[in-house]
Amino acid sequence: MCIWQGLIRSILRTHTHTSTDVVKGIWFSGILIGLCRSCCLFSFRIEAPVLFFCLNFWGERREREREREGDRERKRLMMKEMMSNHDQALSNGTSAGIVGAEAERVSSSRISSLLASTDRDYLVSPSGNQVKVADLDGKIIGLYFSANWYPPCWNFNQVLVGIYNQLKNSRSTGSSFEIVYISSDEDSDAFNTYHACMPWLAIPFSDLETKKALNRKFEIEGIPSLVILQPSDDDGATLHDGVELIYRYGVQAFPFTRQRLEQLEDEEKQKHENQTLTNLLTNHDRHYLLGHQTPNQVPVASLVGKTIGLYFSAQWCIPCVNFTPRLISIYKKIKEQMLVGDQQQDGEDFEIVFVSSDRDRTSFEAYFSTMPWLALPFEDPNIKELVKHFDVKGIPCLVILGPDGKTVTRQGRNLINLYKENAYPFTDAKLELLEKKMDEEAKSLPRSVYHGGHRHELNLVSEGNGGGPFICCDCDEQGCGWAYQCLECGYEVHPKCVAAATGAVNT
Repeated sequence: MCIWQGLIRSILRTHTHTSTDVVKGIWFSGILIGLCRSCCLFSFRIEAPVLFFCLNFWGERREREREREGDRERKRLMMKEMMSNHDQALSNGTSAGIVGAEAERVSSSRISSLLASTDRDYLVSPSGNQVKVADLDGKIIGLYFSANWYPPCWNFNQVLVGIYNQLKNSRSTGSSFEIVYISSDEDSDAFNTYHACMPWLAIPFSDLETKKALNRKFEIEGIPSLVILQPSDDDGATLHDGVELIYRYGVQAFPFTRQRLEQLEDEEKQKHENQTLTNLLTNHDRHYLLGHQTPNQVPVASLVGKTIGLYFSAQWCIPCVNFTPRLISIYKKIKEQMLVGDQQQDGEDFEIVFVSSDRDRTSFEAYFSTMPWLALPFEDPNIKELVKHFDVKGIPCLVILGPDGKTVTRQGRNLINLYKENAYPFTDAKLELLEKKMDEEAKSLPRSVYHGGHRHELNLVSEGNGGGPFICCDCDEQGCGWAYQCLECGYEVHPKCVAAATGAVNT
């Protein structure tokens, strides 16, 4: 204990300006150290790093607060100076020219404060040439946070290069847009290799401080990330979700203003309201889907009035390959139910259409040959439109369309995992019935059990009392509603996966 007292006194004597943050760090470290002691991990080797980590955390937090306060003060002084010059210009009768020059200087100062440093006023091109930061004045700028070691960055980079080239090749937009790469690469060789795949500028790899400052300022929590800055010195116009906007709208998102995004959202809403099966699955060159029988062209018109599942998948995707056999089994069971039930008499039917993301025709044909349903042709132009229209961010994905061609749900995969063939026709009314049935069945379940796959006692929980969406630790399928949960470690399983153990305990 004497070690800690001496250490704390020494820190407080030498860091009086951050004493509040130090106290917070010591208080938080005390909690962590208490946990270590409760787990029999009491030693100076463990406790000292814990304390220093907490002190650094609170110190860095205070440092960020001081930086933000400094930014606000600089802006305030800048605006005060600009207004003073504006008043002087009015008295001299030359206000228009002076105000315009001052506004340009403010914009220039903002870009320089973000992208330049005390000993650097340039950015680097992929070929290594230096480009002045001042050359970006008046442009819409995308700050691209990325790294070569992360596969999602490579995937997005290919998309972003295409959008960038489209904008730069346009006479109306080419001169008003630029991207700056902020690297999280591990070394200069990785940076140079990755930057060579980009047509835009970058902050030099060696300027670690500027890169760290940008990550802090824009609170970057993951990569890839694309922050869009407008020419005006207005933080409210800055967009932090550039990656999502590029994936969702592509080049149409330009100039990335809030007014433009509102317009796109309205257009998207109207498209969904007016969508039909025909305008989703056909184009001016094709009015059919691929089947397995001869002839293998099935008219899209023959599917009108049916419940349709659009299955976004690919052979190279391991989760897709795992989910496809399950979906085939459910598809066949739904079809069998229709043959023996009243649904066939009502004219109801169910079909699935494979929307491929395969990388070559051979993979597409091999994967499609395992499926009993229809497919869009390989690399059909409608595929990209469907991905964008339904905002598909990952595969496998199953979008359900009703008999009227309108979207019923984009969560078809989850519903198949939860309710299997009983999920059909995937409507809200059907799901409400299934949830009520689950609630009734839960009344007869034991409140707590011991499961063969886990050593702790499991308690029955629902979405309203400690439960929620989960991945079953037994079958790896998604779950929702009722579950058996370990309150000690978070282990969670479906009630159906809990073995009928003799150790079940009613509470």
